[in-house]
Amino acid sequence: MASRAYNIPNLLTYARILAVPLIVGCFFIEGRLESSDFARWTSFWIFAVASITDYLDGYLARIWNQTSNIGRMLDPIADKLLVAAVLLLLAADQTIADWSVWAGITILCREILVSGLREYLAGLKVSVPVTRIAKWKTTIQMVAIAFLLAGPAGDKVLPHTTDIGIALLWIAAILTFYTGYDYFRAGLKHLVDDES
Repeated sequence: MASRAYNIPNLLTYARILAVPLIVGCFFIEGRLESSDFARWTSFWIFAVASITDYLDGYLARIWNQTSNIGRMLDPIADKLLVAAVLLLLAADQTIADWSVWAGITILCREILVSGLREYLAGLKVSVPVTRIAKWKTTIQMVAIAFLLAGPAGDKVLPHTTDIGIALLWIAAILTFYTGYDYFRAGLKHLVDDES
């Protein structure tokens, strides 16, 4: 049992959780450095590697037959911690500001609501499969956040990096709203059936 907890897919999930305080640390360092580019690029690369582990852990667990209860529990938690922490940091330092904050709020609210729905349905022994459009949403969301983490440092390398990140964040928010509605529509059937 202990060996399953420390298999490679689970270690990748743990690494994704550890990426959260590292990225937070970069934002605190950014305010203390003369040039904040180093902190921005460091947080970008940490997030990029963490995002890749999100794909790899599930893929490796399936092909190596190393799925585990702890992996199934921690994988979505790691994803939500990473996305929520970074969105809050980006809002705090005004990379996401004004109307764009609503895109971030939409994403965060959907994650919380869908998590609650999944937990309730799990109690009914009902699983809600991840749709293809939800996978696209996650990919666009991760790319948007990566662009926004690079932010002003990225603008010096690729003009409009921040603007691209904001545009992608809005696309992710629209897909988030749609997939959230889709999940609730699928879940509502079980909620209504349970009441009947």
